[in-house]
Amino acid sequence: MFTVLFFQLSDNINQIIKLQPVLKFNGGGHINHSIFWEVLSPNGGGEPTGDLMHIITRDFGSFDRMKEELTNVTVAIQGSGWGWLGYNPNSFRLRVAALPNQDPLQPTTGLIPLFGIDVWEHAYYLQYKNVRPDYVKAIWNIVNWNAVSERLAAAKQCS
Repeated sequence: MFTVLFFQLSDNINQIIKLQPVLKFNGGGHINHSIFWEVLSPNGGGEPTGDLMHIITRDFGSFDRMKEELTNVTVAIQGSGWGWLGYNPNSFRLRVAALPNQDPLQPTTGLIPLFGIDVWEHAYYLQYKNVRPDYVKAIWNIVNWNAVSERLAAAKQCS
């Protein structure tokens, strides 16, 4: 009986391990896109205010420096992936990160995602062709800073 249970458990663990890449890709895609659509708005753009702006200025020196750093790391992604502004709950600081494919930010880096830029070609090809820098430059015009601020407030509660 023990041998049968052991093999059944081993088979289940092996199946779970085999599913990890698929779960990471599809689960990550769901997480990333859910955040992406939340933090964009046709009425967005401009600059953040309040606590978010204060923390950006503290951690990057200025909003323009954060924007430049996130833009540069996002444009430089080889192939498909995501550029992120994330909150580190251990250091209480904002950080920029770039991840390939659909890798989700939090389980991969420990950063809590606040704002992500999708640089899979499907996100921009019809309008921007293969000129990723133009797409990334334009996305700043539709950032919903209120939603990003709400994500920061929630992230700080987790720290």
